[in-house]
Amino acid sequence: MVDSSREIEHLLYSYAECIDSGRLDDLAALFAHGRIAPLPDASPEAFLEGRDAVRAMYDGVQIHDDGTPKTKHVTTNPIIEVDDEAGTARCRSHYTVTQATAGFALQIIITGRYHDSFHRVDGRWWFDTRAMHVDQIGDLSHHLTFTIPGR
Repeated sequence: MVDSSREIEHLLYSYAECIDSGRLDDLAALFAHGRIAPLPDASPEAFLEGRDAVRAMYDGVQIHDDGTPKTKHVTTNPIIEVDDEAGTARCRSHYTVTQATAGFALQIIITGRYHDSFHRVDGRWWFDTRAMHVDQIGDLSHHLTFTIPGR
């Protein structure tokens, strides 16, 4: 039997791998039974539910000639709390995103924290809710097609 904490870690790292490789459909599939905040500090009513809504949110990510956003999302310090009996879990972690493109030197473009909840559906762990909190913003001009409000 696989440890629940390891399965949840796998979800955390799969998110980073999917976005960095430009596999945005696969990223959205991680939220087939969940939701994500469209902007930092969004109210729960604004959260985007399910695969299609989450996928539409990522239309704002710039994909470069190689099919990727040319980023590296590094997820660190996951604090995972699992209630196996209830089939729920929570995790707090940090993220650091670096980027380098032609004419854009390697640099950190954003840092922050993920506050995630998870639930087990048919014996498998899924994201329930992901809230992204922004701590620091650098130059996002090569990564996003929009500006993060209030920053």
